[in-house]
Amino acid sequence: MQIIPAIDIIDGKCVRLTQGDYEQKKIYNENPLEVAKEFEDAGLQRLHLVDLDGAKAGAVKNWKVLEAIAGKTSLVIDFGGGIKTEKDVNIVFDSGAALATIGSLAVKNEFEFVKWLLTYGAEKFLLGADVKDEKITVGGWLETTDITIYDFLQKYIGHGVQQVFCTDVSKDGLLAGPSTALYKKIIERFPSLHFIASGGVSNVADLEALAEIGCTGAIVGKAIYENRISLDELKKF
Repeated sequence: MQIIPAIDIIDGKCVRLTQGDYEQKKIYNENPLEVAKEFEDAGLQRLHLVDLDGAKAGAVKNWKVLEAIAGKTSLVIDFGGGIKTEKDVNIVFDSGAALATIGSLAVKNEFEFVKWLLTYGAEKFLLGADVKDEKITVGGWLETTDITIYDFLQKYIGHGVQQVFCTDVSKDGLLAGPSTALYKKIIERFPSLHFIASGGVSNVADLEALAEIGCTGAIVGKAIYENRISLDELKKF
């Protein structure tokens, strides 16, 4: 299982939110590149970079941070937050992201997303599924749809999507443990999917449990920043 550390960006700084709430913001480092280099030095190979300003504005904002990290590390970066137009997609790829992360847009504008999958190749996208009670949520988790996670994944696997990360929004940023039961059900239903767990990881035992059920990756954020998991401990994955 691949460990994918997360860096969330507001105003060019490395922050974490609790349950997606911009009022519950904590700044961890003024310089995200420093953080990324620490991850690289620890032997990690991937990075989940989230433009929270972009997510709020509905257009990519912190592409300069992406450019700096992509230019000065060899991390394989997926970048998300505010990718709403083809112009945004181009900015993200031109700035050095290996993958563009698409969440709400895949729910609200299937036509546009499918067009991008055909234009750039489905392997260039990481599909983000935010879930509450097995239903997809959008708009910074404020809105729960009536689409089940299973129908959502089935549709986009049919369009060639290979990598998905799933966040149980009731767990995110709380360090309360991941939704292993939900993830196990998804993996059993879609065994060939490159499935990445996200949200709730609070210690190494959580990561071991995710590896055991067959997750191919796990996104870890707050647990690293709050020193619940050391970078040394992540090396064994």
